[in-house]
Amino acid sequence: MRLSRYFLPTLKEAPSDAQIVSHQLMLRAGMIKQEAAGIYAWLPLGLRVLNRIEQIVREEQERAGAVELLMPTLQLADLWRESGRYDAYGPEMLRITDRHERELLYGPTNEEMITDIFRGFVKSYKALPLNLFHIQWKFRDERRPRFGVMRGREFLMKDAYSFDIDEASARRAYNRMFVAYLNTFARMGLKAVPMRADTGPIGGDLSHEFIVLADTGESQVFCDKQLVEMPAPGADVDWNDLQAIVDGRTSLYAATEEMHDAAQFESQTADGDRLTARGIEVGHIFYFGTKYSAPMKAKVAGPDGQDTEVHMGSYGVGVSRLLGAIIEASHDDAGIIWPDAVAPFDVVVINLRANDPGVCEACEAAVEALEAAGKSVLYDDTDERPGGKFATADLIGIPWQLTIGPKGVAEGVVELKRRASGEKSTLPLDQAMERIG
Repeated sequence: MRLSRYFLPTLKEAPSDAQIVSHQLMLRAGMIKQEAAGIYAWLPLGLRVLNRIEQIVREEQERAGAVELLMPTLQLADLWRESGRYDAYGPEMLRITDRHERELLYGPTNEEMITDIFRGFVKSYKALPLNLFHIQWKFRDERRPRFGVMRGREFLMKDAYSFDIDEASARRAYNRMFVAYLNTFARMGLKAVPMRADTGPIGGDLSHEFIVLADTGESQVFCDKQLVEMPAPGADVDWNDLQAIVDGRTSLYAATEEMHDAAQFESQTADGDRLTARGIEVGHIFYFGTKYSAPMKAKVAGPDGQDTEVHMGSYGVGVSRLLGAIIEASHDDAGIIWPDAVAPFDVVVINLRANDPGVCEACEAAVEALEAAGKSVLYDDTDERPGGKFATADLIGIPWQLTIGPKGVAEGVVELKRRASGEKSTLPLDQAMERIG
């Protein structure tokens, strides 16, 4: 992709109302544009990152056995009346009446709709266990939307819903999502710690939030330092027996501010392992039994032929929120530092003299070779001054910067910079490509 033909409206200064680093850098890097309070247009660079995050989430859900569908953004109010949540949910729910006077709502979550889909098609325990997920835009009418995509009103979310014949099976489904989340966030370069959490309006008696530690986090969290140091379980786990992995993490103290017990923290955690920090929620999982299946009569015929209310859980990941969380955890004074797995491009090729035919030919050869090797490339072929090009490359955070100028062409070398470390090397193109991988 040639930068001269791309749409990248960068800013030298962030608007004064952008209060946190991720909001500032997303605006400056030309990733988003605010259209209304808490509502953003996703510009090309931002959309590329959003799509890469979404794909990682999708792959890890499917690896854990979940099946993708897509539910609409608008839902019937009557479904929520069945569950008893329509009046209880609060002013965050955007209620709508269509031209036929039907009451609708812009979905903040999908427990009722997925239960309705399930009860319409699944009649026997032989179809269980079942986990259905989708990645869809949501709307919650926050009183004070702030912090950019971290607390917007419209947001992209992955939510999955499990259906099982009994509590024991449902807790196994919960464990699968617990482990899938650890793997998901690790692939994005994040250390996410599962913490006991309040179930809130979703309901239930078992819930964990997945918290990314960051100095600018929205809430205070308390945990055993060992949790931050643990590696992700990985893809080769036994998906049918995850209890030991879950127990290994939940046996250590970790709680959000709302659930914190100072005395338990003191007694359960060694002196050198007590960690108090700020954190950002990026995922939330719940087991809530028959909270929705009972009032909505979602039953299946059990092994004994008797109708049985299914046990359910729900599992959310803030896909759009993750962009902000990654930036909060990975940036410097010059701009964003994207982990390789979610970067909008793998490499930016910087042409130091766009009016020099020899330099242009070398740059285009480099771009062609990189793309042939499967790398996504942003080619800065603009006539901007070198300092401006380097500043833009650092701001947008692409992992590798490959710079070509007249001197390098004459000597048969390029300059390669790793954005995360700032390390620079001067070497032939083929060696630079080997280093990029």
